[in-house]
Amino acid sequence: MDKKNYESPLSSRYASEAMRENFSPHKKFTTWRQLWIALAEGEQELGLPIDDEQLAELRAHAADVDFDAAAKYEAELRHDVMAHVHAWGDQCPKARGIVHLGATSCFVTDNAELIVMRDAVRLIRVQLVGVLRKLRAFAAKWRAQPVLGLTHYQPAQATTVGKRACLWIQDLVFNLEDLDHAEQAIRFRGVKGTTGSQASFLELFEGDHAKVRALDETVTRKMGFERRFGVTGQTYPRQLDFRVCQVLSGIAQSASKFAVDLRLSAGRREMEEPFGKKQIGSSAMPWKRNPMRSERMCALARHVIVGLDNTAHTAANQWFERTLDDSANRRLAIAEAFLATDAILQLYLNVTDGLVVHAPVIEARLREELPFLASEHLMMEAVKAGADRQDAHERIRVLSHQASEALFRGEENPLRELLAADPLFAPLAGRIDALLDPARFVGRAPEQVDEFLAEEVDPLLARYADLSEATGDVRV
Repeated sequence: MDKKNYESPLSSRYASEAMRENFSPHKKFTTWRQLWIALAEGEQELGLPIDDEQLAELRAHAADVDFDAAAKYEAELRHDVMAHVHAWGDQCPKARGIVHLGATSCFVTDNAELIVMRDAVRLIRVQLVGVLRKLRAFAAKWRAQPVLGLTHYQPAQATTVGKRACLWIQDLVFNLEDLDHAEQAIRFRGVKGTTGSQASFLELFEGDHAKVRALDETVTRKMGFERRFGVTGQTYPRQLDFRVCQVLSGIAQSASKFAVDLRLSAGRREMEEPFGKKQIGSSAMPWKRNPMRSERMCALARHVIVGLDNTAHTAANQWFERTLDDSANRRLAIAEAFLATDAILQLYLNVTDGLVVHAPVIEARLREELPFLASEHLMMEAVKAGADRQDAHERIRVLSHQASEALFRGEENPLRELLAADPLFAPLAGRIDALLDPARFVGRAPEQVDEFLAEEVDPLLARYADLSEATGDVRV
């Protein structure tokens, strides 16, 4: 690495090798060559004078891009596509004259970007399904573990750790459904020409509309697409970028929500992300166990979420058949959205692979608040035992305020003992502990976990059973 040259941390620190390779110059320019080969093959098949020797020469040099030669040509020509046409032409002198025949620059630039985007979506899917698998196992394991539920970050009714995990899962299920829809929306730009009218190809085929249409269909199929855009300007519609990045934003939102919950749980010492044996939480405070992976997830998620606005403005500012003010912007926006989302999911995979639950702390915090949460339940039991409902309500109100004052003084919650000692609740004295069993206050949370996993998550994961297992590689 050149230490005097800026390098994006998405490449040097965060994103996976697979996603970095997908957006690499090698992938980009070898894809350009595959597109030129598909175009030449299609033109030959439809009768243009292109011979097998020329095609063989192109195929022989499809992968050995001479980047130095291309850079020299671009410095002179100020045109990246023509620079690579000339560099490849030097390697393929017999085929030089048929490279890029009838095409405009966006034939390679846009179609290659669509291929890279499609492949990036597929990489994201593998990671997303991987996270869902890990969270599914986590939710099933902790389906019935009572935990203090929080609304407004204040104690509320109890829930379970597994049920809380199902909320994280449900967000990701939405994202996976949207990702599938986004991939279906990614069509091939096709063979459309300078303004999308296919005029140059119509001239090549001497006015034969059927052959121009056949060429469009043939190249689309050769490049692995089932559908192409029926109409384009010089570029494919930039709203597609927004539609795809909108899904990435959704994934970032889901991951950030999970990470925030985990950071808050870590502060309560209830749950935490994996922490290495030699990991340092703070240079000044040796005891610290900072949730740095979760914090990084939130940081990268913020980058993805705010970047969506960029793609919206690009789509909104296209002039007629095309304007070049999208180009430099999209080189940054699209790649970074995918690389950052990939990095987020790498972290998500890593964290969920070793998510730590401190059940004793969870139980202790719930026990501390449970007498308050159980007030209505205890009131009903007192009425069953013969007490007046209004009297029971008043006594619980008074005793709970006394307990709150004790908590504010730093004491343990005395409400359980206050209730047991109060004459009105004497008939319940021997049953107080049983009535305050945490499992009585989680409602249908365990059953909801079972039902949600069986009815919604498992069928979804079954559709992707053939996807390989994903692992989270956190390099720093």
